[in-house]
Amino acid sequence: MKSGHATRAFLAILWREMLRFVQQKGRFFSALVRPLIWLIVFAAGFRAALGLSIIPPYKTYITYDVYVVPGLIGMIQLFAGMQNSLSMVYDREMGSMRVLMSTPLPRSYLLLARMLSGTFVSIIQVYAFVIIAMLLGTRLPVAGLIMMFPVLILTGMTLSALGMFLSSWIKQLENFAGVMNFLIFPMFFMSSALYPLWRMREGSVTIYELCLLNPFTYVVELIRFTIYREPNLMALGIVVATFLVFGIAALVGYTPARGGPTAGRGG
Repeated sequence: MKSGHATRAFLAILWREMLRFVQQKGRFFSALVRPLIWLIVFAAGFRAALGLSIIPPYKTYITYDVYVVPGLIGMIQLFAGMQNSLSMVYDREMGSMRVLMSTPLPRSYLLLARMLSGTFVSIIQVYAFVIIAMLLGTRLPVAGLIMMFPVLILTGMTLSALGMFLSSWIKQLENFAGVMNFLIFPMFFMSSALYPLWRMREGSVTIYELCLLNPFTYVVELIRFTIYREPNLMALGIVVATFLVFGIAALVGYTPARGGPTAGRGG
């Protein structure tokens, strides 16, 4: 595989995803409205329940709306990763997946390029949300938001790998949409996106333990600690391991010799 061919292939995949994103204006609108509702409406109720300040694992007190922003960033990337995988199922049903996978480039590279292009789209949504949140009065450290960029690539790739793994085994578009909804909400609510883990433990030890088993918890924690420029090596290690596990599983799922979704009729 020559670098020039690989670069042109990635740029073509990225351009296609960007065109799809621009043309689907409702996708961008919904990606912003969903977390903004949580930030503006629900944060008011949670602030009253939890108090004006909480004690996170940082050196200072922060208000609830500041605490919840990393969780909402993770939610944007989670939905974007699943949306990217949903488009993979659609392309497979329409037959364009066969054209992509039949190019003289390694299948693993094509899948990584597809994940990375979807991740870049999600990062655009994330920073658009952050700008609006700051205009609404949420105080976030600008330096931390800049440092967050490479972390967003890793977390976006991890969530895209999860969605890609699911899309490799689900044959029909309708089935994937149902599984996607069944997966997203438990992953989001049983994590540290909305509440600190110590609050979860006070309410239910079982839910707390499920939160610790949820890889999305560590996606959120990695984003949260990066924004405040504090290391979290455990979260980083778990996110990297999750990406490797689901990335390899997705590659195996898309291998024709193993009966992957591009092996048979309809590509």
